[in-house]
Amino acid sequence: MANAAQLHPPQAFSSIDPAAYLSREASWLEFNRRVLQEAMDPRTPLLEALKFLTIFSDNLDEYFMVRVAAIKQQIGAQVAVKSPDGRTPSQQLQLIHRTLRPMVQQQQRFFGRSLRTRMAENGIYLLNYRQLNPTQQRYLAHYFEDHLFPVLTPLAVEPGHPFPYLSNLSLNLAVVLEDSHTHATHIARVKVPRVLPRFIALPEELWSKRRQPCQWIGVPLEQVIIHHLESLFPGMILQGHALSRITRDADLAVVEDETDDLMLAIEQELQKRRLGGSAVRLEIQRRSPPQVQALMVEELGLSPVDVYAVDGLLGLGDLSALASLPCPALKAPAWLPTVPPALATLNPPQVNEADDDLEDAEDLFALVRRQNQLFHHPYHAFAATVQRFISQAAHDPHVLAIKITLYRTSGDSPIVNALIAAAANGKQVTALVELKARFDEENNINWAKKLEQSGVHVVYGLMGLKIHTKMTLVVRREGDHLRRYFHLSTGNYNPKTARYYTDLGLLSACPEIGADLSDLFNYLTGYSRQHQFRQLLVAPLTLRQQLVALIHDEIQQVRHGKPGRIIVKMNAFTDPDLIQLLYQASQAGVVIDLIIRGICCLRPGLPGFSDNIRVISILGQFLEHSRIFYFHNGGDERFFMGSADWRPRNLDRRVEAVVPITDPAIRAELRFILDAYLQDNRQAWDMNADGTYTQRQPPSPEAVFSAQAMLMARASHADPGTGHRHR
Repeated sequence: MANAAQLHPPQAFSSIDPAAYLSREASWLEFNRRVLQEAMDPRTPLLEALKFLTIFSDNLDEYFMVRVAAIKQQIGAQVAVKSPDGRTPSQQLQLIHRTLRPMVQQQQRFFGRSLRTRMAENGIYLLNYRQLNPTQQRYLAHYFEDHLFPVLTPLAVEPGHPFPYLSNLSLNLAVVLEDSHTHATHIARVKVPRVLPRFIALPEELWSKRRQPCQWIGVPLEQVIIHHLESLFPGMILQGHALSRITRDADLAVVEDETDDLMLAIEQELQKRRLGGSAVRLEIQRRSPPQVQALMVEELGLSPVDVYAVDGLLGLGDLSALASLPCPALKAPAWLPTVPPALATLNPPQVNEADDDLEDAEDLFALVRRQNQLFHHPYHAFAATVQRFISQAAHDPHVLAIKITLYRTSGDSPIVNALIAAAANGKQVTALVELKARFDEENNINWAKKLEQSGVHVVYGLMGLKIHTKMTLVVRREGDHLRRYFHLSTGNYNPKTARYYTDLGLLSACPEIGADLSDLFNYLTGYSRQHQFRQLLVAPLTLRQQLVALIHDEIQQVRHGKPGRIIVKMNAFTDPDLIQLLYQASQAGVVIDLIIRGICCLRPGLPGFSDNIRVISILGQFLEHSRIFYFHNGGDERFFMGSADWRPRNLDRRVEAVVPITDPAIRAELRFILDAYLQDNRQAWDMNADGTYTQRQPPSPEAVFSAQAMLMARASHADPGTGHRHR
């Protein structure tokens, strides 16, 4: 680990000193390590621990499909450019494998030796086939004959039958056979079908009384297949088998400037994804026949370093089915989102035809004209806030137009259905659907087609940019003038993720910001050279420069003898230029707190260099997703919220909108939220200068403070501080 003396002053950098920039890959792996630690924390309820264990696995799958696949492509193309931390692609891959192997082994040991035992103690038995009694085994023999045997297709692997294609994330059995007549050795492949549950539950009448009380008993599907392989290979002698799991490159490669139809190009790439790209990882049970592993490595074009030998179950992400068992006592207390008090007093959505009575109408528009509204999900119900706003706009005869950006939404989206209803009601509806939202491309294509068929104007975004900002603009005729209402959010218009992602949304009728949003939508849908906005900070046009100016202002405050203070909450921080600038601010004396859930490439706490910077990460019942930026500004505090992390992709290659908060009550609410996170001693982790993290521990059981638990308690007690005056 470098010390302060090894680091040059950031002002002197033409590019960031590798010693001052933590590895992006190592930082992501540390984030996933914290997810695993949440599973292993004895304070975590059993099924919550199982949930975190599955999240760890699912995160790894996506990491290999996207990030590791990209690094391997760079290696294949002989790219020699180093990352900001000074590593070549080959060195990055070595770092990943070296760091990850012990973590995967730790996960397997924890599940096999601890969590599985705790599950059994609480009546959830995931058994091995050999642990079943004869009656239970007979049941599974009938299950195999009735449900499995007709589905399975053994495939020979020999010159006349080339090595079969192994689909992405599929479980496969390689079976080593000896011909009983010729004594020749053969290998066959049997795919574990995805159309059946990964874990087969035994009916209650087969539960052994000695195992009471019981919640669930079952066995892995692949073990049922393994114990009936002779049915698939009659006349052959079984010599061994190997269970494996393949991960393939699943990123899309759309060259936008070479395609005339972006939707068609993405649809074609999705077809390739279903088949999967090149293999990037082979997970295989450790006691597998050596010739099988050697064959698979060769046929899949992998190297031995890409092989992860596993002692227990493969694909632990599939345990999410057990994590969702209806056992409330084994989970965190269920959270039911609340209706903000200011909205709870409103009448059901209704239409007031008399323009002169609009100010007195007890509807959402009237409320927003009087008070800005800050929604904090999942503490506030998405349906009662955001969904209600868009639905009311869709049916209000005074509303003329609705414009919205859709980055990720749910499969059965009430938001999309409201937009379709608005178009049917004669309103001008425009939806900017981001087709390039990773792993939501197909869903977004389907919604785009449905919206177009309903008369909605659908725009697919800008060449070379992702539209990541989350915003809705409603234009309403009120008397003899038009008024703009808008919703700006840190999160997606997705009612499902709104139940477990923490996000902030501003609902307002501020004229200047509304005018900015009109300009921004015109920039996105038509031809525009717009480069300045009244209040919004917009990427890739103005956001980076304005963040730089805000940080420089804090440095100048300190140089003039005033306090300098910055607090930033976001998901990831990787931008080298802003990292350098925060180092400079720290050296000037600005006190900086960063609340970064995931990747952070800045190194905090180095004496004389970054000792005024503290970084914490919050992992709890909800996924921290909101972004808040605070600058002390000599006492005239500045607050911002929006959808942008401080990453090159957000600042330079995505459309983002960050809104300044001038309403005093909302500013106070945002500061309250930030202070709560900074005080957390239950789910907070302090980042060390070497990139590792130390979990905070309360000094006593009575002193436990969880920001998420406090915000839930506060919302459930209907704290009235949710309605805010215009300023």
